[in-house]
Formats: sequence, structure tokens, C-alpha cells
Amino acid sequence: MTSRTPSLTRPTRPATRRLLSVCGALLAALLCALSFGASPAAAHAALTATDPADGAVVKTAPEQVRLTFSEGVLLSRDSVRILDPKSNRVDTGNPAHVGGKSSTAAVALRPGLPNGTYTVAWKVVSEDSHPVAGAFTFSIGAPSKTKAKVPSDAGADGTVETLYDIVRYVAYGGFAALVGGCVFAGLCRSSRAVQKLAVGGWVALFSATLLLLLLRGPYTNGEGIGGIFDLGGLGDVLSTKPGAALLSRLLLLGAAALFLAVLFGSYARRAADEDPGRRQDLAFGLAFGGTVLSVGIAATWAMAEHASVGIQSKVAMPVDVVHLLAVGVWLGGLAALVVTLRTGEPIGRSAVHRFSRLAFGSVVVLVLTGVYQSWRQVGSWDALTDTEYGRWLLVKVGLVAVLIAIASVSRRWTGRLVDAPAAGPDDKDDKAGKKADEKATEETETATEEAEDGDETAEGTAADPVRTAQLARQKAAVAKATTLRARYGDLARGSLYRSVLAETVVAVVLLAVATQLSTTQPGRAASAVASAKDSGTAADTSPTVDPISVEIPYNTGPKSGRGKAIFMLDPALPGDNLIHVFTFDLADRPVDAAEAKVTLTLPKKNIGPLSVPLEHVATGHWSAKSFQLPMGGTWRLALTVRTSDIDQVTETRTLKIGQ
Repeated sequence: MTSRTPSLTRPTRPATRRLLSVCGALLAALLCALSFGASPAAAHAALTATDPADGAVVKTAPEQVRLTFSEGVLLSRDSVRILDPKSNRVDTGNPAHVGGKSSTAAVALRPGLPNGTYTVAWKVVSEDSHPVAGAFTFSIGAPSKTKAKVPSDAGADGTVETLYDIVRYVAYGGFAALVGGCVFAGLCRSSRAVQKLAVGGWVALFSATLLLLLLRGPYTNGEGIGGIFDLGGLGDVLSTKPGAALLSRLLLLGAAALFLAVLFGSYARRAADEDPGRRQDLAFGLAFGGTVLSVGIAATWAMAEHASVGIQSKVAMPVDVVHLLAVGVWLGGLAALVVTLRTGEPIGRSAVHRFSRLAFGSVVVLVLTGVYQSWRQVGSWDALTDTEYGRWLLVKVGLVAVLIAIASVSRRWTGRLVDAPAAGPDDKDDKAGKKADEKATEETETATEEAEDGDETAEGTAADPVRTAQLARQKAAVAKATTLRARYGDLARGSLYRSVLAETVVAVVLLAVATQLSTTQPGRAASAVASAKDSGTAADTSPTVDPISVEIPYNTGPKSGRGKAIFMLDPALPGDNLIHVFTFDLADRPVDAAEAKVTLTLPKKNIGPLSVPLEHVATGHWSAKSFQLPMGGTWRLALTVRTSDIDQVTETRTLKIGQ
């Protein structure tokens, strides 16, 4: 008898492939945007003020240097270092908070410091677990020709930061799979596929948490990947709030492993228990224990990230816990429904309907808690478009809208499952489903008969490897035909599978956007920093660039008109710059001139001369806090010093800016 491999005619398969292609393209595009379109993770605690101010020139050395941040920060021994022009430390170490305010840091200076430019290099960890670093300068008496150099890569190591963000994403995904899989198994249907999903979520979350704990030290200290082997640094991590949260999560996951064993072991075996009271007692215990564990695990995020800092933190933390649980129930439940439908395992219509109601309730909770979180983190309508956090939030809102739209389609097919009427003359969809089901059944039976015939023949031809392989293929085809018939034979079931699959793909992208939001400075904090910079009270947190400093001797004629001037341009880049002009006599003492004027010209581009609006600040000191240079190039500086009504001189120099 000629054997043939059974085939299952299913006109819906090309549509499924097209759906997967579209969803895959959406996922790839958004992940590319996350990977390449976003700037490096912004620090959540931003420097809003310093004393002395950035670029200030003070007459005498201050007793201490004080920094103020937009939110609380964690300090270490070397969080604030003050370096003299020769890069030697001149602070006493061990910075401390001022007046018990965690958003401040102060370190004392050694007595007897000479005049010159001093660099303040700082590196702290914000209370929501993200490292931030920067540097600024101030001068005592007068600026010096040189200043200390600080590394330009003061933040986290690039490799460590990328790995840390990836592991954070895995942790969120594992949490959703664990919570959603367990809830689906308890309320809707438990199966082998759902069990694998929940256990896989536990493994992913446990592994990611352990990696985050090992990476935490190198991430905050700016070390390379080799820092994960520093067990001494691990002890320092555990003494911080983020480290304690990660350790607590590991302990809770240990208890969650026992919960999974009971849920998919004792509880599953008692599904058909004749004593409903015993099964009900076990179900109540599992529901209570699972709720406690889920809340505890979600709280490990809330206690160490955005929700734990800023306004209304006592309200924001429980709201964040509820938000995370709703995410897990909805997105993890979607994944559980997908794997159940995909494997073709039987699932009652009432079970699908229960999940539909549960998902709808989760969406309502997500919207309510999300609105509150958005208001708390963004702060204003302008911040939605003017800050990176606001723009990512708009992307997240758009994805949620797409997800809800697809979910409405899924609910419609769920209704068809629940309320499917008997086939009538006008019920074309049900007829199509029946035809597909009958065709699949016929082909499956044919394949089964051929396989049975093959089994009889195999008794006499067991030594024939070709025939044995042919029989194995026939049996595999039977199993595949049965699965595909269960998945696609019913039109409503097949359509529900495709719509839920689309929801799951969009949910994966949504989790990636949520992870990006958790590493981006909130809009409210970013707006506060921008306002502080506009008022001139904030220091720039970006790595410092050596400014241009030019010493220009001048002689206007009389003996009292001889001296030198120092012109400083900071950061000497296109855009906003800070300009200082200092005048000294022959004994290097600050001396006032009747007038000092500066112009800048870019001959190659026919730009200028641009007049610099200098303001007299102190004896022998003029400055312009904000001067815009339109572009880089070789600029010509013209400095005019007037010492009397008739005595003045103009000196010129060449400056290479932005080159």
C-alpha cells in the first residue's frame, strides 16, 4: 500500500503568517528605536545647585562645597572629590547630607588652599537606583591657567549598562509570565503548556535578579564587566536600598518555587477530587499565598525605583504595586492563553470568558494607575513633548491603545465562543468552521488508518530502516493534524488565537518601552533641572571640557596702564558659552580698568564681529553668563582695555573653537 503524509487544508494559515510578519516588523522597528534612537539612560537625580556656583570666583576659600540634587541620593566615601589645578585631592573625604536632607551632599575643604581653579568631581546614586556623575569648577582669588582633568566617561561602563538594561527587561518579562501564568492556571485552565510558561517566568525572574545583584556594583561604580567577581563590592551593594530590594526578591522567589510545586502538583491532582471542600480549602490557601508573594515581589520594584522618590511617595508605592500586578495578570495571562490555544489543548468556553473578564478588569486598573503615575512623573503638559520621558510615555500610551483595540477584537471572538448558536442557513462563519473541522477530521482519520496499516506491516519489516522512518513520519503527521485541527478547525477559536497572538507581540514591545521609561529621567525632574539652569543655579552634569584660557599682556601707555588680561571661554564649543575677563597689574593683583570690551569674528564665514555683553562682577572681573557661538572654527578675538578717557589698546588672538 502506498503511504502518504496527511495534510490539513487550512486557508487561515497564510493569514496567520501575514499577521506574524506584520507583528514581527512592528517588534523589530520598535526594538531598533529602543536600541539606537534613545539617548543613554538619563540620571534620575539631577544636580540643581552648587555652592560655590559653577564657574564662580570667590575671594577666599570656602569651608565646604555643597551640592543640591532634584531628589535624594546615596553617598559613598568618594562621592564628592575636589581637585586642585594639579589634580591633587584637597577635600577631607566622607561627604555627608546637610541638615538630614538626602537631596544634598557636602564635603569639607582642607585649610590654607592657594588661589587657582578647583574641580569638583562627583558621582552619586539616586534613590531610584540609577548612578549619576558630573563635574564643575570654581576659582579661589583668580582662575589658574590649568585645572584638573576628570575622566570623560564618569558614568556607567557602556557594556555593563547595556547588559543591565537587558536583564531588567528580562526581569519584567519573567514577572509577567510568572504571575499571569499562575493566575490563568488557577482561574481558567491549568495545562502542561501553562505550567512551562509559569516555571519559565520564575526561572527568568530568578536568573535576572541574581544577575542584577552581581551587576549592581559595576553599574554604579563605572567599572567594567569584571567587577561582577568583586565579592567585596557585593557586600556594599547589599547595604543599599536597591541591593536590599534585589535580595528580598530572591528570598520571595524561593517561596514562590514552593508555591509553583503545590499549584501544579497537589492542586492539579485534586482537580477531580471527590471532596470539593478539601479542594476549595487548598484553592483558598493558594490564592492567599499567591497574592502575598505577588505583592511582595512587585514591592521590590516599587521600593527601589521611581515610586519611592518624588512627591506622594507613600501613595505612589502601593499604586505602583497594583500597576505591576495588573500588568502581570493581563500580559502574562495573554501569553498563557496563546500557548494553550497553540498547543490545541482543550479549553472550555467558560474559561476563556473568565479570562476575558479578568483581562478587562486589569486594563481598567492599568488605565487608572497609569494616569496617576503619568501625572506624578510628568508634571505638566509641556513635559510630554519637551522631555525624553514624556515622549517615551506617549509611545507607551499609543501601544496601550493599540493593545486595547486588538483586545476588543479578541473579546468579540470570545463572545462567539461563549454564545455560539447552532448552525443556521445564515450562519456562514459557523458553516465554514464546520467544513474545516470535518475536512481535518477526515484527513486525520485517513492518516491514522495508514499509520495502523504501517504498524501491521512493520511487524514483518522491523529491520527495514526506510519503512521505520516512513511510519514515524506518518505518526508525527497524525499528531500534527490533530493539533492543527484543534487550533484552526473552529473559525472562532482560530480567529481568537490570531488576535491574542497579536496582543502578545504588542505586549512584548510594550514591556520594552516600560523598561526604557524606568531608566529615563522623569519629566517633572527634567523640567525642574531645566528651570534651574535657566535661572543660573544649576551646574552642568555632563563631563567637563577644557575651556579656552588666553593670557594677553596689554600696555595703554602710562605705567599704570600696564598689566595682563586673562580671557576664558567655557566650554569653548558651538552654542551657549560662559565668558570671563580678568585684569591684573604687573604684580598679579586684580585691578579695575575703565572699560573692557570683547568681540569675536569668524573671517572664513564672514561672521562678526560679534560683541560680547560683558558685565562688571568684581574688581578686575567681567563676565557674560550666556553667549551664543553659532558654529565652530578659527575665530579672531579682539580684546580692548581702556585705562583712562584717552588711553586704551586692542589686542587680538586666534581661537580654535570646536576643533
